Amino acid sequence: MAPVNESNGLDNFTFALDGHFCDLPEKKDGQESDTSAEEHRDKLVYCVTDVPPWYLCIILGIQHCFTAFGGLIAIPLILSQGLCLQHDGLTQSQLLSTIFFVSGICTLLQVTFGIRLPILQGGTFTLLAPSMAMLSMPEWTCPAWTQNASLVNTSSTEFIEVWQSRMRAVQGSIMVGSIFQVVVGFSGLIGVFMRFIGPLTIAPTISLIGLSLFDSAGIKAGNHWGISAMTTSLIILFSQYLRHIALPFPTYSKDKKLHMSRLYVFQILPVLLGITVSWLVCYILTVYDALPSNPEQYGFLARTDLQGDILERAPWFRFPYPGQWGVPTVSLAGVVGILAGVISSMIESVGDYHACARLSGAPPPPKHAINRGIGIEGLGCLLAGAWGTGNGTTSYSENVGALGVTKVGSRMVIVASGVLMVLMGVFGKAGAFFTTIPSPVIGGMFMVMFGVISAAGVANLQYADMNSSRNIFIFGFAMFSGLVIPNWIIKNPNAIATGVVELDQMLQVLLTTSMFVGGIFGFILDNTIPGTKRERGIVAWNKAHEEDSSNTLESGEVYGLPWGLGSLMASSPWLRYVPFCPPFVPSSSDGSDTAALEPRGQPPGSSEQPQTVSTVAL
Repeated sequence: MAPVNESNGLDNFTFALDGHFCDLPEKKDGQESDTSAEEHRDKLVYCVTDVPPWYLCIILGIQHCFTAFGGLIAIPLILSQGLCLQHDGLTQSQLLSTIFFVSGICTLLQVTFGIRLPILQGGTFTLLAPSMAMLSMPEWTCPAWTQNASLVNTSSTEFIEVWQSRMRAVQGSIMVGSIFQVVVGFSGLIGVFMRFIGPLTIAPTISLIGLSLFDSAGIKAGNHWGISAMTTSLIILFSQYLRHIALPFPTYSKDKKLHMSRLYVFQILPVLLGITVSWLVCYILTVYDALPSNPEQYGFLARTDLQGDILERAPWFRFPYPGQWGVPTVSLAGVVGILAGVISSMIESVGDYHACARLSGAPPPPKHAINRGIGIEGLGCLLAGAWGTGNGTTSYSENVGALGVTKVGSRMVIVASGVLMVLMGVFGKAGAFFTTIPSPVIGGMFMVMFGVISAAGVANLQYADMNSSRNIFIFGFAMFSGLVIPNWIIKNPNAIATGVVELDQMLQVLLTTSMFVGGIFGFILDNTIPGTKRERGIVAWNKAHEEDSSNTLESGEVYGLPWGLGSLMASSPWLRYVPFCPPFVPSSSDGSDTAALEPRGQPPGSSEQPQTVSTVAL
C-alpha cells in the first residue's frame, strides 16, 4: 500500500473510512511545481483498482445513480414531446425504465471491457438535438388530436402507431449512426479526428446543444413560473451557496465502529434535492387544493395527481427487450443528423476519460484504451437504439466530478451503479414514479441544466487565445449562425426544395440542428483561416492526449482487460497491429516482463516500493 503523506488540510473526505489511500507523485528535485498538481494533492480513499467494502459500493453506487438522474429523466421527457406522448404517462414510464436498463448495461460493458475507468454511461443530449430536429419535420408533425388530453385514447391502435412509428424511425437512425462510432473507435480513427478538431469547433457545438433547447425549458417552466423559479433557486442555492457545508452522516468502520462523518450532500446531490423539495411542495399544494383543479386554469400542470393512476397501472416488474416498439426503420436524413451528434459525443468522451483518470488515481489512458472506450460507447448506442430508448449513451461528466468529491475512485462503485440501474429498469414502478414530477419542476431543472451545458461548451475556449480577432470572429459567427439558420428553416419548412425528397429531408434535419450548423462553421473556419496551433488552442487541447503511458505497470493494472484477456493479447505479436489491444510486451528469459513493467519515475532494479497508482494532472 502506498505510504500516507501528512495532512495538507484537504483531508475532509466524504466518507472517512479506513481504505486504500493513494497520493499524487512527490515533486522531484529541480522540478517546478505544477499549480494543478498542488490543488489536487489530496489523498484518495480508494484507487481505481481497489475494492471498497460492499456497503460503501452500494451507497456510492446509489449516489452516482442520483447524480445521473437529471439527464436520464430529462431526455425521455423531452423526447416524449416529439413522439406525441405528452399525455401518455404510462408509456413515458416505460421509456424511463428502458433508458435506466440500457444505461446500466452500457456502464457494465464500459467498466469491464471498455476504458476500464470508473465512468458511468447514460443518455446524451448530443443525440437528443438531432432526434428532435428529425421529429420536427413536416411528415413527423404530431396530429392535432394527440395534443388534446381529452381526445387521446392512449390504448387505441391508432395512437400507438403514431408514437411507435416515430420511435422506430429514431431507433433506426441511431443504430446506423452508432455503427460509425464503433468503426471509429475500434479502428483507432479517433486520433485522426482529434487532429482537426479543437476548442473553436467544440465550443459552439456543445454550447448550442443547451441553447437550442431553450423552448422546451420555457414551455415547461411557463406552466407555473412560481414553482419553476423555486426549483431553479433551490438548485442554485444547494450547488453554489451551500456546497461547502458538510452535514453529519452515520458511517461504520472496523476501528471506529458506528460514528458520524461529514457528508457534502449539497455539493453531491443539488439537482436531486432541488427537485425533491419542489416536488414535495407541489404535493402539499395539491393535497390542500391550493392549485387549480380546472385544466384551463394557469397552474393546473403543477399538480402531482395528474397521472396518479400511472403508479397503479405500471407493472411491478417489466423486462425491456430489443425491438419492443417494433422493427426499426432507417431514414437517411435521421442518420446524417445523428452522425453530427455522434462525432460531438466521441470528442467529449475523450476529454471525460482523461478527467476521470486524473480524479481516480490512474495514469493517463493509453491509446488502445481510448479506442476501446469509444468503440464500446458506439456499441452502447447500438444497444440503446435496439432497445428503443430514443437516444444513445455517452460518458457522464457529472459523475466524473463526483469522484473528486467522494475521494473514492474505485471502478467497483460504478459496477454497483450499473447493477442498480439495471434493477431500476426492470422495476416498473420506478419509472412510473418519476413521471409524476410536475412539468414546472422539470422546467426549473431545465433552466439550470441547459444553462450549464451551454456554459460548459464556452469553457472550452480557455484553451484558445481569445484575444485573437481571428478566434473571436470564428466563435461569434459559428454561434450566431447556429441560432439564425435553424430558426429560419423551422419557420420556413418549404424553403428547401431541391427536387430530391431524400436530399430535402437530409438538409432539413441538418440545417435545423443548431449544434451541427455551429459546429460545421467552426470546423471549416478554424481549419481554413490561417492561425498558429497555439493561437487556435490545439497545443493546449492536445497536451493531455499526447501522453502515452502504455508501458507502465500502473497502466497495465488499470487499463488491461479482465480475466487474463489483456495478458493473452499482449503476448501475441500479431495483435500489436490491432488498435484496441494492449501493446506487445516481450518476455525476458526468466518469463517475467522487464522494462515494460517498470513503474515510471524509478530506475530499473530500484528496491523502493512504488506507489500503487499516480495521478497526472492535465
